[in-house]
This record gives sequence, structure tokens and C-alpha cells, in this order.
Amino acid sequence: MTTPTPHPKPWPRTTWAALLAALTLCTLCVHGYHPLAEDGGLYVAGVQYKLDPSLFPHYTDFVREHLHFSIFAPTLAAVVRLTHLPLAWVLLLTEILSIWLTLFAARQILRRAIPASDAAQLAGISLLAAWWTLPIAGTSLLLMDPYVTARSLSTPLSLLAIAFALDENPSPGPLLRCTLCLLAAAAFHPLMAAYALAFIIVLRLSKLRRRTLGWTILAAVALTTAALLQMITPPESPALQAAAITRYYWFLSQWQWFERLGLLGPPAMLSLLLIFRRHNLSNAATTLCRSCIALAAIATLTALLFAHESAPVHLIARLQVLRVYLPIYALMAMLLGATLYQLCNEAAQGSPSTLSRKTLRITPTLFLLTMAAIMAFVQRQTYTSSPEVELPWRAAHNPNPWVQAFLWAKSNTPQDALFALDAKYVNTDGEDAQTFRATSLRSALPDYSKDGGEASITPALAPVWQPAATVQKDLSQQPDAQRDAHLQPFAVTWMVLHSTALTVHPCPYDNGTVKVCRLIP
Repeated sequence: MTTPTPHPKPWPRTTWAALLAALTLCTLCVHGYHPLAEDGGLYVAGVQYKLDPSLFPHYTDFVREHLHFSIFAPTLAAVVRLTHLPLAWVLLLTEILSIWLTLFAARQILRRAIPASDAAQLAGISLLAAWWTLPIAGTSLLLMDPYVTARSLSTPLSLLAIAFALDENPSPGPLLRCTLCLLAAAAFHPLMAAYALAFIIVLRLSKLRRRTLGWTILAAVALTTAALLQMITPPESPALQAAAITRYYWFLSQWQWFERLGLLGPPAMLSLLLIFRRHNLSNAATTLCRSCIALAAIATLTALLFAHESAPVHLIARLQVLRVYLPIYALMAMLLGATLYQLCNEAAQGSPSTLSRKTLRITPTLFLLTMAAIMAFVQRQTYTSSPEVELPWRAAHNPNPWVQAFLWAKSNTPQDALFALDAKYVNTDGEDAQTFRATSLRSALPDYSKDGGEASITPALAPVWQPAATVQKDLSQQPDAQRDAHLQPFAVTWMVLHSTALTVHPCPYDNGTVKVCRLIP
């Protein structure tokens, strides 16, 4: 008579607490922290404005527009007031909290999907941590950002909602917890919470015996709704059309081949799990795989049919339905990491060789370390001029020459100054996407990249954004006469130019890469 293999004893909570804390710090160090870069700077400017409404007296709507839809800025501003901590410290602590909360949410999902093995759960969480800044296909999203935004909190709350939606307990407890997490996520980021809700709807349908019929009905409802919305939406203004076209990632036709491959990869990988590991997957893991595949298909079909740059309206493109891939990528990482550990462990148990058993048992660890090293290298190539982890007490000594110029502007120009910069300054090599407003606490004409994103989703901002972004195109290459003629109607008082730019205007700051010049009428 064969004795069944006993399940290993579950790890104590103290062990999990220590592991999640260690993984949180490792994730921060591996992927870096750049609080005022990219979208982080946009959100931080909103917090700064909530703390001091006298900031950014010009083009204020580009700072406060997202405040209408999210409690992110008011919440962080309230924390600053209550704790009396500097904003830079609150941002760092929020980043650490968001990492820990995301890893904790991953643990809640995996303890339901991979209940028999704590080690496999740890492998899944670790792969999520290693892939922390993995791009989500061509959606212009990362799995998680190396800075604080509303998504930093909406993502872990959405993952927690998915974990509670997996529960089979008929009591109202799991449903209530799922609903509360979704509501909290929506308070921070309504759109991403809506996509988490869509995932949960698909997940519940995936539990049905006639799930294919449920998916088909859901797809028909989604496509019909998209078609009706496109039909009833009024035509867009030329300015709004121009702003929409700048967001290449809204349109599949403008994606690179490898970005399109990013849409096929997760469903393909999860399909392979269903095919080759179906007898080893729990009901919850099987449901997650099926849900990811079904939702990916519905979202991709919707984008293919309705998100076109040539369309008279871009409502469906503006909703960015393919961002539903964010939880799909997160779940793929968790399930792949756990499966890799299980495969290696099963192979090791069946191997007659001591050397091969040892090799197989360390393979998951080597794989995770390799993934982390690759992602760390990519992050260093992305932020070449900035410290890997931008700590609050070292902010004034940032070696990035652009940041140095922005900090000089903060200390040496009037608070009501209005700056002009190259429209695509955040895309300049070595600039590291560091944002001017949040760093300098000064107003600036709307730029092409970040403010263009605000204008593309807020029709009222498009007519303001378009002329300002146009006159700043190649600002450093323009001769003085052209530059002055363009900027003076906007009442610009200061400029940030490349050091090689020719101008007769006084430039009291020049660090050899970038200079700050006063525009004299």
C-alpha cells in the first residue's frame, strides 16, 4: 500500500512577513525610485498644488485636472499635513507601502491558486517582483512604476479584489471585501478599477459550466456598447484630434511588432499552462488562466474594431481598453513563477542523480536572479543620468544636469514666472523624463509629451495645449527672432534651453548641458 506524500507544513505568518518585507526592499533597490519622473511628476505636481494653491499660477488646469477624478493628491496632501513629514518622505513611504501591498495581494491570490506549496507561492511573488517594471505590451504602462502615481495604489487594491473574487465561500464576506477593494481602487484610479471589475466579471463567468456562452454574451455586449458610444459621441475638434494622434499607443496600427507580440504572449503562455498542466492546476488557477485569455481576446477585438487614428472620434481609443492587460501580466508572472518552481521540484524528486537534483532545485532561484538582473540593467539604461534610488536627503545633489537646472529655477526665479522648454524635453537623451513643474515648482507652457496626454483625454484642454506645444517645437534650435515672436504672445518670462542654443538673452545659469535664460521683452 502506497503511503501518500504529506503536504509540507505551512510557513508561519512571521516568516511570510519577513519575506514580503525583504522582497519589498529588494524590489525598490532593483527597479529604482524616481519620484518626479514621467507620470510621477504629474501626480506630484497635483499634491504640491493641494498643499499650496498659490503654486503654478499659469496653465493651472494641467496641474489640477486629474484632481477631479482621484483622491490620490488630496490623500497624500492630508498625510503631509497630519504627519508634518516633508512631501518627499511621504512619497518614498507611499512607494514602499505600494510595493508591499502589491506583493501582499499577490500572496493572497497565490494562496488560493497554489494552496499546497508556500515555496511555489514565494516563487510566483518573486517573479512578479523581478518583472516589476516590465512594459505591458504597447500600452505605455509598466507592470508597476518606479515612482508614485494613483496606479501605485489602485493596482494592489484591484489584485486584492481579484483574490477575494476567487473565494468559493457562499457567505457575503468575500463579496463585501471584493467590493470594498474595488471601490477603494476606483477612488484612486476609476479607469483601472473599471478594468479590474471587467476582469472579475469574466472571472465569475469562468466559474460557470457554460462559460463559453457567458464569454460570448459579454463580448457581444462590450462590442455593441463600444459601437453605440462611437456613434453617439459628437465629432472632435481639430485640436482634440491632434492631441489624440500624439498618443500612438492608443492605436494598434502604430505599435511595433514586438509590442503586438506582447498582446499574444500572456494568453499563449497561460494556454500552455492549461494544456500541459491541467491536471496539476487548482480550480482557482484554472479559472485565472481562462479569465485572462477570455478578457485579452475581448479587449483586443474591441481595440481592433474601434481604436483607429483615422476615426472621426476616439472615445474607445481614449478609454485605452488594452490597459486591461495590466492585471493579466501580473497574474501571468505569478502563475509562471509558481509553475517553474513546481516543475523543477517534480523533476528533482524523480531524478536519480544527486547533482541533477541540486541543479534543478536551484534553477528557479537562478532564473529569478537573472530576471532581476536584466530588469535592473534596463532601468539603469532608462535613467542614465539619475541615481538608481532617488532618496529624499539626496535630492539637492542629483547629478542629472536637467534636474540641477530645474532646481536652480526653483531657487532663483519668481514664483509667478512662466517657463518655456522644448516641447519634447522629457524625451531628450539624459533628461530621464524628469518633469519640470514638480521639480522647480514653477509654471510652464504645456509640453508635447506629458501635457499632450492630459489634453488627449480632456477635450477642454486640447485648444489650450495645441498652440503652446506647437511654438515650443525644437525651441533650442530656433533663432532668437523666431523664438521671441512665438513666446512673447504667451507672456513667457523664462526659458530652459540646451547649452548649445544661440541667444542674446541673459542666461544666469548654464551647466554645459542646459541653461536657464530670462526672456527680456
